[in-house]
Amino acid sequence: MDLKARAEQSFAEVESELAGINRWMHDNPEVGFEEHTTSARLVGFLAERGFAVEYPAYGLETAFAARVGSEGPEVIICAEMDALPTVGHACGHNIIAASALGAGVALASLADELGMRLTVLGTPAEEKMGGKIDLINAGAFIDAAASMMVHPTPQDVVDPHVLGVRHVDVEFHGKDSHAAFAPQLGINALDAFVQAYVNVSTLRQALYPTDKIHSIITHGGDAPNIIPSYTRSSWYVRAATKGRMDELYDRVMACFESAATATGCTWNVQEIGHPFEDMVSNQVMVELFVANAAALGRTMGRGADEEPGAAGSTDMGNVSQVVPSIHPLLSINSGDAVNHQPEFAAHTVTADGELAIRDGALAMAWTVIDLALGDRWGEL
Repeated sequence: MDLKARAEQSFAEVESELAGINRWMHDNPEVGFEEHTTSARLVGFLAERGFAVEYPAYGLETAFAARVGSEGPEVIICAEMDALPTVGHACGHNIIAASALGAGVALASLADELGMRLTVLGTPAEEKMGGKIDLINAGAFIDAAASMMVHPTPQDVVDPHVLGVRHVDVEFHGKDSHAAFAPQLGINALDAFVQAYVNVSTLRQALYPTDKIHSIITHGGDAPNIIPSYTRSSWYVRAATKGRMDELYDRVMACFESAATATGCTWNVQEIGHPFEDMVSNQVMVELFVANAAALGRTMGRGADEEPGAAGSTDMGNVSQVVPSIHPLLSINSGDAVNHQPEFAAHTVTADGELAIRDGALAMAWTVIDLALGDRWGEL
């Protein structure tokens, strides 16, 4: 039996259990840096199958590193596990985690034979905070030859466009007053937010299709008859490259500053989490993954054929800047439902979602086998 067949057999032995983990995560979502029960369950699964587990890892309470193999190049497979507020696993991190575990099990008994080391890395808080960047800074990727993960979406794309993003909270400070009796004595912080929003909306006319700015207001005041002295809003600023991000970020800050000046408010900005960078997909791994996905019956599209403005962001982009990486998107045939919708979360636990776990795990495992058997590490 060849190595890929052996990997498939090892995966088949745990496939039903992985489907159960996927459903359990769907039913028990935990948001970023609070994935305590989730990470413990994933760690238990890997420890039972012979992985040497470090948990917690790299200074993060919910991170883990599960390792097999004694020598040779290290491949890191990332297992995201955090959910979104209110909509749960609407980004499909339950599928990401299950497929990472599946790839790990598929390769575990082959690592020494392939002359490589494998780490399944539990990466907390991808949403908004950028847990992988904390892991980069702590040295988790310092010896890695390659890194990979898969991500469920409505379509199959091996090398998707990924935008950089900065997450900021903005506060405006004014002065309370009675809104009817003495409005002239107030300084309206809600007006400052509204003006900032209008400024950004005006700026959008001069943006590239890959520039994205969006926000919500998280505190707009306390009562209609009180001039609001304080507002707080959350903003995401996205762009295709770090250089463009720096330019756009400065222009957005000018929108906030001018709104404060116009209304007489003061303002401050707090960056939340880490800046995410754009994704660099390693072409050797891209071509291997495409071939292995095809062998599983899945035809992968290419990012060059997609609309560049239709893109999200991930801290895997930062990983790709320091380690050769891929981040393929796998369809779960969700129809009109897209990521971050409750309907998409529901679709992660269908037969299509479970097929994405299988295809993702095996395509990653087979890609690693190709890298090792062809000794292609130096080409990455």
